[in-house]
Amino acid sequence: MRNFILQALVLGTLCFSACQSNNSQEQAAEEAEANTETPSQETSTDVSAAPLLNPNLTTAEELSAIDGMTDEAVQAVLDNRPFLNMTDFDLAVADFFDPEARLELYSKVFVKLNLNTAPEAEIKLIPGVGDKMAHEFEEYRPYLKMEQFRREIGKYVDDEEVARLKQFVFVPVELNTATKAEILAIPGVGERMLHEFEEYRPYQSMEQFRREIGKYVDDKELSRLERFVYLKD
Repeated sequence: MRNFILQALVLGTLCFSACQSNNSQEQAAEEAEANTETPSQETSTDVSAAPLLNPNLTTAEELSAIDGMTDEAVQAVLDNRPFLNMTDFDLAVADFFDPEARLELYSKVFVKLNLNTAPEAEIKLIPGVGDKMAHEFEEYRPYLKMEQFRREIGKYVDDEEVARLKQFVFVPVELNTATKAEILAIPGVGERMLHEFEEYRPYQSMEQFRREIGKYVDDKELSRLERFVYLKD
């Protein structure tokens, strides 16, 4: 009788251990499945997967690859650039896209807005930005750094949306104090132009900037670059 009871206890212990092992394996499998779902969800909404094109710098081939961009629309963009503001770009493509299609286009190609001077009408050309968000953009002027934009607009939307909105805007940098990284963040500025920007410091006036940098680029490109810089009074 004693042997029978011992055998029953052993069998019960083995069964309990086996059940625990199966439960642990099932739990581990569920956790692994959950972990594999999260990265794919993050990747699907990663704004870096579809970088915003700059109509002043992008190629004809890149423009042609955008849905709805006919040869005529591409040529209109090439003929009218550089665009010094988003209003001019909006006018250049108005004959080829209806208002709804233009907003879809602007999710792919856009003239960055100066956070401190862009009018409300231009801010509302950013896809997904309505009256309320346009008001918040203007509420915190003047912006001194992009970090300020991230902090203030981050009160209303999550980090992912802040990152998306950040693609459409810029804060001008001060010519005499801007870091290398800040100058290189200006669209179209590489190491060579960085050197020229720094070469003539300190700048005494914007006229000096135009004169010195105008040695290396034409008037249209100079006007485009001037949008991104300023001098302290």
